[in-house]
Amino acid sequence: MNSLNTDSLGRWLDTQDIAPGEPVEASYISGGTSNDIFAITRGDRRLVLRKPPEKVPPGRNETMLREYRVLNALNGTDVPHPEAVAVCDDTDVLGSCFYLMGYVDGWSPMSSDGWPEPFRSDLSLRPQLAYQLVEGIARLGNVDWRAQGLEGLGKPEGFHDRQVDRWLAHLAKFQFREIPGLDAAAAWLREHRPSHWEPGIIHGDYQFANVMFQHGTPARLAALVDFEMSTVGDPLLDLGWVLMGWPDADEDRTQKGYVDYTGMPDRADLLEHYAKVSGRDVSEMDYYVILARFKMAVVLEGGYARHVKGDGGNPKMAYYGKAVLDMAAQAAELAATTRL
Repeated sequence: MNSLNTDSLGRWLDTQDIAPGEPVEASYISGGTSNDIFAITRGDRRLVLRKPPEKVPPGRNETMLREYRVLNALNGTDVPHPEAVAVCDDTDVLGSCFYLMGYVDGWSPMSSDGWPEPFRSDLSLRPQLAYQLVEGIARLGNVDWRAQGLEGLGKPEGFHDRQVDRWLAHLAKFQFREIPGLDAAAAWLREHRPSHWEPGIIHGDYQFANVMFQHGTPARLAALVDFEMSTVGDPLLDLGWVLMGWPDADEDRTQKGYVDYTGMPDRADLLEHYAKVSGRDVSEMDYYVILARFKMAVVLEGGYARHVKGDGGNPKMAYYGKAVLDMAAQAAELAATTRL
């Protein structure tokens, strides 16, 4: 049952001077194997609470604190995000660490069946959704992370030197089958590390599922959300994450992913917009797309391995089996054909 001890939460909110003395109302928004999210109302304050599931996975409390640290560092920047309000590291309050963020008045591409109107019927409005998507990470990557107190969040030195070995070591913990193409992609990545790059904040799982848009037109980002995998490294990996499944101009755009890409810009247009906003060199983008596909194959294989073993709580993990093979094959194919 997804519920909160609102009495305990209320006492803690009093210590934070958040509408002290007012009754606390909590309603469940979403959650599952990752994190639980609740809408919180107290007096005239509308907040959102994010916490691990009731059975807290190892390391998840630390991840909560890390997420909040990133969110708090974005306060005062030009990156659209939920305002960081308060964080609690006392697990006696709700059984885990948690944090509160401001309520975002907007819509998520995951909250409706297809694009909402007018983006559903007017294809001329859709390109701005894509340009806003990449603009979010362009701005995120340009935040002065040292000035915002994120020194030590990640290890940018040697970031690309570690990627292949790190993810292969992670795969070794649960690998139970061969994944054709993964070794070829790994070998190519080792030989083609970027010659120059500038560290910045990485979201880590950047896609339409993890942004919110403002109501109305034209499309405008309301917030980047879910900083669970955020770190300091090479921000171009976030762009590779967006582009790794983006359809080519001649592909069927209606069945490419969980959103309808019909009317969306081509990859080249997105690259140009990102480069204009960020000022970063995108000439080696194939490397980042290959790395993103390589990493995604490993991440999804972890979920599929849990499903095969009978430990997976999400039935959708059954579909990861083919997705892993496709992603690894696509990584190897691009590695074999790119001109980098």
